[in-house]
Amino acid sequence: MITSASRPVPHYFQKAKPASIRLWHWLTFLFFTISITTVIFGSTLFKTNNNIEMVQQQVQEKGGTVTKSQAWSVAHEYSDKLWMLHKYIGFGLSFLIFSRIIIEVRLSKEKKLSTKIRSALGYPAGTPEKKHFLFVQFSYAVFYILFITMAITGLVQAFEDVEWLKPVHNLAKETHSIVQWGLYTFFVIHIAGVIRADLTKHNGIVSRMINGKENN
Repeated sequence: MITSASRPVPHYFQKAKPASIRLWHWLTFLFFTISITTVIFGSTLFKTNNNIEMVQQQVQEKGGTVTKSQAWSVAHEYSDKLWMLHKYIGFGLSFLIFSRIIIEVRLSKEKKLSTKIRSALGYPAGTPEKKHFLFVQFSYAVFYILFITMAITGLVQAFEDVEWLKPVHNLAKETHSIVQWGLYTFFVIHIAGVIRADLTKHNGIVSRMINGKENN
């Protein structure tokens, strides 16, 4: 008779994700990469105040003159276009998190995140695989909470002209700015963890997320 104490922990990380999850994962990775890139450029190279002097200098070299206010308007136009791209990417990310909820609802019971967590909780305390798996699954849960928060606060800012959203606009902006750091932290931990796992006892984890083939 196999008891809970002797029951082997299944190799969760050797199992391939459903095609819908794999597609969602890579689309989300792509959209987040573009979104983060716009934040970096918008906060550095295309930051309005950093380019005012450059605009004035370029105009003067061509024999013209431009006031600081006029130069600000030109510099701000490029920054504004970049943040507009960020907003459109944000719409895409909002759609993705909404679609992830639908995917989770439609998944078979054994593949749902909640079922996997409950299953792992049933294994003996102190089991390395159990600790690892629970850490990964709970980190995903935190990621989804942060993702939903970012989507909601981003949409509030995108529709700032809507009258009934104006009272919470500043709160949404502050929350959006703070929560982004939580997501950045998750990305760093997630990528480092995946690389470590792929190079050690869970090799092939990246390729399985691409081709969907499970290890035997």
